[in-house]
Amino acid sequence: MSIAAALLAALVAGCSTTGSSGGGAAGPRQFAIAPLPYDRYAAVAVDASSGRMLYGHDETAARYPASLTKMMTLYMLFEQMESGRVNKNTIIPISAYAASRPPTKMGLKAGDGIDVDSAVKALVVRSANDIATAVGEFIGGSEQQFAAMMTARAQAIGMRDTRFRNASGLPDPLQTTTARDMATLAMALRRKFPQYYGYFSTTEFSYRGKQIRGHNKLVGGVSGVDGLKTGYIRASGFNVATSVTRNGRRIVVVVMGAKSGNERNAHVAQMIEMALPGGSGSLPGALAVLDPGALPGVEPNWDD
Repeated sequence: MSIAAALLAALVAGCSTTGSSGGGAAGPRQFAIAPLPYDRYAAVAVDASSGRMLYGHDETAARYPASLTKMMTLYMLFEQMESGRVNKNTIIPISAYAASRPPTKMGLKAGDGIDVDSAVKALVVRSANDIATAVGEFIGGSEQQFAAMMTARAQAIGMRDTRFRNASGLPDPLQTTTARDMATLAMALRRKFPQYYGYFSTTEFSYRGKQIRGHNKLVGGVSGVDGLKTGYIRASGFNVATSVTRNGRRIVVVVMGAKSGNERNAHVAQMIEMALPGGSGSLPGALAVLDPGALPGVEPNWDD
């Protein structure tokens, strides 16, 4: 299958034909895999060191990012942290509008505040829509203005086919991206913010005496996976952007449009094993992420 275009900017050095031989023993392998049988499915796997395409299916087709959006929200927040305009203890206020966002959420009330460190963890672990909106308002003055800032920054780092309308990924027909752009973002986050990248491997954190646990079972369930983000809305299906390091070799895998979290995770695990064989662990079916309705206290419409 012909790959449509090179991944962008300095992140990407070139592209190849899916499934062709190449890369040799020293690098991740190109591979062929049957796509998931859905119109909204799209996927890409990229050698994060060279930018070489390892696999692609509809990787430049427009898709809804869902909560993968929060990776861009975090990119913008990390910029603020790196510049010194905020620090981990800075308090982000919660507006009435932010507090009204639908689940998943932290459930903070209007007039509350959350420190930046906890806000980052809430976005990564809980995928909290209320906190995403609060971050957007804090940085941009309004979520609408922040979305414009997100889009401009996305374009600047090579995400040429992405448009943001909100900070959370909640449904908006004009908020679209591609699997290729999400891979570009995933690589940019590690390259630009190595000091903050470890947040993406967080699986739980404590806030106000409560333990908040995530449900990205790829982290800790598949050998070498070191994080990033899941996402789901009804229009998108189950999405994920995943970073994997094995024996000094690193790839990024993005899958969009799976029918369930189980299916998405199994597909990603298979792609990882084909690109970087020989991991010390794999993802057994019992460990795969639950469908959203099975998570207590989580609204199925919005969960990852």
